[in-house]
This record gives sequence, C-alpha cells and structure tokens, in this order.
Amino acid sequence: MMAFGWSLIVLCRQRAIVLLVGSSAVVGLMAATRDAGGVPSADPRPNVVFILTDDLRWDALGCTGNALLATPNLDRLATEGLRFTNMFCTTSICATSRATFLTGQWARRHGVLDFRTPLPPARFAETFPVLLRSHGYRIGFVGKWGLGGDLPADTYDFFRGFSGQGRYFPQNARGQSAAHLTHRLGDDALEFLATCRPEEPFLLQLSTKAAHVQDGDPWPFQPDPRYRSLLREVTVPRPVTAAAADFRALPEFLRQSEARRRWSTRFSSASLYQKSVKDYYRLAAGIDDVVGRLVERLEQIGVANNTVIIFSSDNGFYLGEHGLAGKWFMHEESIRLPLIVYDPRRPDHQRGSTVSKMALSVDVAPTVLDMCGIEIPGEVQGRSLVPLMRGKEPPWREDFFYEHRFVHPRIPMTEGVRTARWKYTRYVSVEPVYEELFDLVADPHEQRNLAGRWDVSAQLQTLRDRCDHLAAALK
Repeated sequence: MMAFGWSLIVLCRQRAIVLLVGSSAVVGLMAATRDAGGVPSADPRPNVVFILTDDLRWDALGCTGNALLATPNLDRLATEGLRFTNMFCTTSICATSRATFLTGQWARRHGVLDFRTPLPPARFAETFPVLLRSHGYRIGFVGKWGLGGDLPADTYDFFRGFSGQGRYFPQNARGQSAAHLTHRLGDDALEFLATCRPEEPFLLQLSTKAAHVQDGDPWPFQPDPRYRSLLREVTVPRPVTAAAADFRALPEFLRQSEARRRWSTRFSSASLYQKSVKDYYRLAAGIDDVVGRLVERLEQIGVANNTVIIFSSDNGFYLGEHGLAGKWFMHEESIRLPLIVYDPRRPDHQRGSTVSKMALSVDVAPTVLDMCGIEIPGEVQGRSLVPLMRGKEPPWREDFFYEHRFVHPRIPMTEGVRTARWKYTRYVSVEPVYEELFDLVADPHEQRNLAGRWDVSAQLQTLRDRCDHLAAALK
C-alpha cells in the first residue's frame, strides 16, 4: 500500500494535479497506520513529532484551500486528523516566534526580541522538549534552531540543528552542491527515528528552512530540482490586493519599509512574481514529501499507532499582497498559520474535523505537555488545545494580542488585537502612533482602514482599551 501510494503522489506532483481518484489508496494507507504492526510501546504516553516550517502561509496547502499545489501527505494527515482553521502567531518573525513555540509565552515574558538573544536558562529549562526529556522522553532536534546564543546540542539526545539561516545548496570543498537541505533534514529525521527504542517515548522536532527565502541571493526561493516541472504550465493569479491602489493606500512609512524593499527583488515584475511564487510552492512540496517519508518510517518501525504529528509554521508570509514581501506586520498573510494535529488514537468519528476556535503559537507547548501527561508550568501563557481536540466546548478566547518589537530602521514596531470580526493595529514606533482598524467580515482583504471614521469611533476605543489591557496582563 505504501509503495503504491508513494508512486501515485510523485506522478501527481509532476503533472501539478490533485488526484482525487487516489483517495481510496490514501484512506487505506491511514487505516494501515491505525493497525500498524510491530512491538507496541510499553509506555502508554504518545511519541510526538513536531514539524515547524518557516514562513509557510496558512493557505499554501491543499487541505487549506490551495487549488494549485498538491500536498497529499499533509492533506492526508488533515483528513485523518484535526485542522485548526484559525491559527495565528503572536509575533511574526522567526526567532521570537520560535521562542514562543518552545515556551508557550508571549515575547513580553520570554524576552527574545531579536536574532542574538537566547532564551534565559530559567525559561529554557521549562520549554516543552526539556520537560519531556526530564520525564523520560528521548528528544531529537533537526533543522533550523533560529535563536541566538550557543546551539543547545547537549540538551538533546540527538541534535542536527544549525544556527542562522543555512543554505539550501551548500557547496563542498570542490564547489559541488550537496543534496537539497529539505531532503537532507528528512534524512536526519529518519536517522533519529532509527535510534529510538520501543520502550522509550520520543519527541522529534523537525524545523525546516523551507519555505524561507535565501537571503541576499538573487535567486530568493530555491527548491529542490526534482520539483522544477511542478506548476510549469500554470499561471499563478495575482493577489486581490496586489494592485497599485492597494499599495498607495498604505501609510508612507509602510511604503518605504523593508517589506517594500524586499518586494522589489521578489515580486516586482510579472515574470519575477511567477518565478518566486512557484518556487515558494515548490519548497512547500518538498516539505510535504519529507512528511510522507516520516509517516512511512513510523509505520515501518511499528510506532505509527502511538505517534502524534503536529504541523505548523513560525509565521506567515506576504506573496505580494499590499505590494509587500516578508512578514512582521499584522495583515492576515503575515500572522495566520497552518495547524494540523494528527493523533492516531482519536476515534474514527472525530477524524477529518476542523476547529474554528482561535489557536495561537503559545498553545503548542502546553498542548504537547498535556498530551504527554506532564504538568504545565505556571509561567506558560498559552492554553492546551487538548479539550478542543476531544470535541469539548470549554470557555475560549475571543481575541488575542499581537506584538512585534524587533528593532529595525525600516520595520516599524506594532501591537494590536484581533477578534473574530475586527483587527486593530497600532504602529508604536511611529510618531505620532499610527492606527488601523479593519472590519474582517466586510473587508476580509484589509483594504479599507476605518480608524478615522466617526461611525466606528466607539469600536476603535474599545479595541484600544482591550489592547492596553491585554498588553498589561502579559508582563
């Protein structure tokens, strides 16, 4: 079944078609996962595979509505698992967001605001991987570490992490390019699984560089050559908000920002836009194939029926919306993430479900600890998603606080509040402070700033006050 499903996926990719007629094979494969053979673990606690991608938008997967890209392995996990449709990061920049995933804390508490600052030792001691290891888990890390300071190789039983951004195609002493980084990280993840024993539960953190750009390179998005034919015959439509009028509607400081400078090197012409977006999607295809390899190996070693897979991204990414690139600001393209949780222990009637309640990057750490039966530290500010995963309806957040405090001359600092309907943003490093208010129901693409209108002045003040209250509560 696995061999047939895999060859079918590759054929599908080469033609850039979502092959729906293969669904019976996919369902059969996942059924086999539930009934996987092998020696069952003596420890009832689940194994955990946490996959954190880089700059992967919420809508870059087939299961989240992308009509251009086939991501069959991730779509399969969503079909047999659970997908959160309103998942957000609390800060849209790599280092800060990764610290948030590890600690379950907003930046105002964990203190990582740049790429040089490591987590303080007391904070790091209460991250979910360290706590899992202290409770008998074998822990492994593969990929982009993303935080400042020394790499924590001694903290992990297996560590294949790298500092900085890394390169998709590093060269050896002879000038020859190695295999693509995404594929090599997949190899490292499989090597970690080979070191695990049935009687010892494990945590694997796989943190990809994809789909991040190769900063400073004239070729920004660098996918594996095996995907060069993917989307070749497709014309990617321009975003709704890519018109010149949308860019002109931005305040001057955003029109002069780093996000606009990077737009010029990635999306400024029709041909460059097609090249960059297709390569971005090709990087996502490489991630999807690594997921397929991991699922296959989990089945082969007989632990698939007790291994939870969590898939997300550190932040979103502009693909030319509003005439911008990068992330940082509070538009949906920047802050909204995918979140898939595949738990093979869930009953059949709960498979393939979605949850619309707001999930945040701060929620992953307490969720993992809760699933593994470990007490959640009092300093954690997120909430376990386990009750929602079990179909319960606990009282839940109706809004959340966003913050971006990275110091950069062309990236204004922001904070704000997002509710189900409204989004309030204030650029706090601009004099005077500049405010935005969007009605996400009437204006889902955030094209009309209502902050200066008298008829919504009461709503604006309510969100100002709410922003102040949430910020004060997080210290």
